[in-house]
Amino acid sequence: MASANITSCRVDGLVLLRILRHCHGYSNEAPMDLCNGVLQGMINGSVLEVTDCFATPAETSEEEDSDEITEYSEQMLRLVREVNSDHVQVGWYTSTLERSPFNRVVLETQYQFQKTFSHEHSILLVYNPLETMQGRLSIEAYRLSSKAMEVMNEGSFTEKSLHEHKLSWSSMFEQVPVELHRSTLANALLLELSSTDSVDPPFEFLTVGGSTQLENCMRLMMDTVDDASQDMNRYTQFLKQQQRQQQQISAYKMRRQQDNAARQQRGEAALPDEDIDKIFKPMQAPARLDSLLISQQLSSYGKQLRDVAGSNLSKLVVLKSMQ
Repeated sequence: MASANITSCRVDGLVLLRILRHCHGYSNEAPMDLCNGVLQGMINGSVLEVTDCFATPAETSEEEDSDEITEYSEQMLRLVREVNSDHVQVGWYTSTLERSPFNRVVLETQYQFQKTFSHEHSILLVYNPLETMQGRLSIEAYRLSSKAMEVMNEGSFTEKSLHEHKLSWSSMFEQVPVELHRSTLANALLLELSSTDSVDPPFEFLTVGGSTQLENCMRLMMDTVDDASQDMNRYTQFLKQQQRQQQQISAYKMRRQQDNAARQQRGEAALPDEDIDKIFKPMQAPARLDSLLISQQLSSYGKQLRDVAGSNLSKLVVLKSMQ
């Protein structure tokens, strides 16, 4: 593992086009299923360069299909190595339609990438095809923070563990700045196209819409708020039960002391000490992983609402000036 600290991610234009083709196919329709793939590249100082990628088949719940996907990825990497291309895995990509990409599957997959290959040099590219169709290219890079990796290695998301590592939902994922890189030939082509009338202006991007997307995002946010409320109720119930058990333990110890004091006055031997844990079984604290992910999802939905509303307001200002 290199000692350089990755501060940015440089994505080649060809990689972006392949991700777009994987998610959109050869039409302009948005996909209904999520798309995943493997990123390949190299480390250039403090910059992680993504120079190639390939798509992976859709995953199912069957274990055999999961093994086939792993075998397919390994075979693809061998073929890429044979043609002397960048075959180092630097992460993976996934698409997200309206739901937040932060869930248990994404968390565990990213953890395996950073644990297997490198903590600093494995990223997750999240692409949103719906926002891209509306004229806003949405591609972001994330990785698990050092604090999150330490907690994942321990396998304990209790409140005590989170407090010790000072891990919160805002420090769970780190966003890595993304910059797109184009070759000299691509820049020359774009310059030539800009000087001709062969490309029609994309006026459809000025269409003021997004009401359906806003409604869906609000609905998902409301569902996530309900999940947060249920998670909070479960944790509150645990705290009440824990407090009730502590009161019972205190009452038992007090009765024990009173009994020993009475026996001492009668000249009898004190009762032997007993293991409190055998009498009162310690309560297992619930894991706080769901709470962290729910908070991360709420933040993601809030960002989506801000972007959609801000884009529509900008379009209204432009359209008003054109009238």
